[in-house]
Amino acid sequence: QVQLVESGGGSVQAGGSLRLSCAASGYTYSINCMGWFRQAPGKEREGVATIYTGGGSTYYADSVKGRFTISQDKAKNTVYLQMNSLKPEDSAMYYCAAYNRFLGSRACTVVTDSDYNSWGQGTQVTVSS
Repeated sequence: QVQLVESGGGSVQAGGSLRLSCAASGYTYSINCMGWFRQAPGKEREGVATIYTGGGSTYYADSVKGRFTISQDKAKNTVYLQMNSLKPEDSAMYYCAAYNRFLGSRACTVVTDSDYNSWGQGTQVTVSS
C-alpha cells in the first residue's frame, strides 16, 4: 500500500504562484507514475500533470503547459507541482495519485485516472481575480 499526503494549497491572487507537495510512504519503490489531478465544483476530475518516477518523463495538460512544473525528489519520496501564473480557472481541489501496477513499456500518459490506485486527501487551491 502507498499513502499520499498533499500540502501547499492556499489562496492567491491571479498571477501568483503556489507549490504543492505530495509525500508518499509505504511501498514507494513500487510506484511507476505519479500524477496531479484537480476537480472544481460541478466539474469532472482533470489530469494536470504526470511524472514517470523511473526516468522523470513528464506530461502536462494543455491548460497548464508552460505554467506548471511537476518534479520529484526521490530521496524524500515527494512529488511537487510548481504552479506559476495562476488563473482563477485553476481554482480546484488538487489531488496527487500514485500508480504502482505493472507499466511495462507504456508511458504514464496512457494511465487513466481510474487506474491510479492510491490517492491523497486533496489540497484546496483558490485563485482570485
